[in-house]
Amino acid sequence: MAALLFLLLTISAVYADEDAFIGVNIGTDLSDMPHPTQVVALLKAQQIHHVRLNNADRGMLLALANTGIKVAITVPNEQLLGVGQSNSTAANWVSQNVVAHYPATNITTICVGSEVLTTLPNAARVLVSALKFIHSALVASNLDGQIKVSTPLSSSIILDSFPPSQAFFNHSWNPVMVPMLNFLQSTGSSLMLNIYPYYDYMQSNGVIPLDYALFRPLPANKEAVDSNTLLHYSNVFDAMVDAAYFAMAYLNFTNVPVMVTESGWPSKGDSSEPDANVDNANTYNSNLIKHVLNKTGTPKHPGISVSTYIYELYNEDMKPGPLSEKNWGLFDANGKPIYILHLTESGQVFANDTTNQTYCAAKEGADPKMLQAALDWACGPGKVDCSPLLEGQPCYEPDTVAAHATYAFDTYYHKMGKASGSCDFNGVAAITTTNPSHGSCVFSGSNVKNGTFLNGTAPALNSTSSGSPAGYQHLQASVGAVITIVLSWCAVFL
Repeated sequence: MAALLFLLLTISAVYADEDAFIGVNIGTDLSDMPHPTQVVALLKAQQIHHVRLNNADRGMLLALANTGIKVAITVPNEQLLGVGQSNSTAANWVSQNVVAHYPATNITTICVGSEVLTTLPNAARVLVSALKFIHSALVASNLDGQIKVSTPLSSSIILDSFPPSQAFFNHSWNPVMVPMLNFLQSTGSSLMLNIYPYYDYMQSNGVIPLDYALFRPLPANKEAVDSNTLLHYSNVFDAMVDAAYFAMAYLNFTNVPVMVTESGWPSKGDSSEPDANVDNANTYNSNLIKHVLNKTGTPKHPGISVSTYIYELYNEDMKPGPLSEKNWGLFDANGKPIYILHLTESGQVFANDTTNQTYCAAKEGADPKMLQAALDWACGPGKVDCSPLLEGQPCYEPDTVAAHATYAFDTYYHKMGKASGSCDFNGVAAITTTNPSHGSCVFSGSNVKNGTFLNGTAPALNSTSSGSPAGYQHLQASVGAVITIVLSWCAVFL
């Protein structure tokens, strides 16, 4: 099984006076939800500077205090009616969940509900009131300049989304959308949108090409062209963002920025979801991150990146629905990455990009006796701490001379700063780009920077190495749903 690693950093791009960023959503539908301090440790190790919580959990807010991490909290849908019907209830909510934690916890955004119009339509009548009441409570606490208020919407409320220039919001929601956009415009807040090209692709019955959904490069003659503006679209994400801009313009709102509060791709699905796999999830999220980082913008707003929260930090095994619903995470509950994001060509912001990392491994087919001799040397004169290879320790399994030699060779290789000749061992070792880490056995080159483990929890290593090669002798012994407007895409791709 290929070793996995993930590193996510803050991204800078300009929208007006604010920086665009990449953040992550943190869900809680896990059977073994990590403790808040573990979650924050993972965020810090991965240098994730923006998070969105699906609630306002006190434990998480306390754990995030004094970290500098920018936090978006949420008024859960089940509390929306109370907040939207009572100014005092909203004020109390802000007092308990914002004022009690700010500024130690760097709360920057309050999401009022989530996809209310499509998942809780009966509460739509109080949505704008809830936004205003929450904002009024912030004004009363002199926090309205520091904390923005909005509500994440499903992209399915945008109809006739291609070509983007013809897009408009579902007219039945105009009595909500118009006052909502007035509020967002007057408070300098963003229209929050959840965009899932995976579902657009899945529901298109083959009309939308997979490459178009995954941000893969397309030849010019394969790009989708808006016949009204002649703008070329090379991916679903940009088309949906511009559709939102055009839909707002249809209602005469032209200066409300878009923020994407959820976007991602599942890494595993059932038999009816073959495109929910690790390769596609890696491709989508890697390309999305680079798309924001590179300040590409959209065809309608080139050079203006859209702040985006990746969905999501952890796989949520308790989510109902198909298998894909449980597998949107970048990590499992133990903090183990699901895949290594491809973040080359991302500039100096990704100083810890791991895609070019190298490791030292035992050559396939190498003579076992020569491997054993090299292993003995590494764990003895080579002064490698081989205690993790002892029985009961993280790297004991698989109990083969090749596996143990690979651990010792790689440790020595990185200990020597990957110097020329430090991965040879009389011809039985070779440099590889495949991370040999497995399970709780984490190889030094894969995740250590300044003493911090960057792709999970550091294994408990015994610092007292035996120093005797005899201890390492081996007896050769015996791995949803978002609406898509299919007809409008047919004219483009068929």
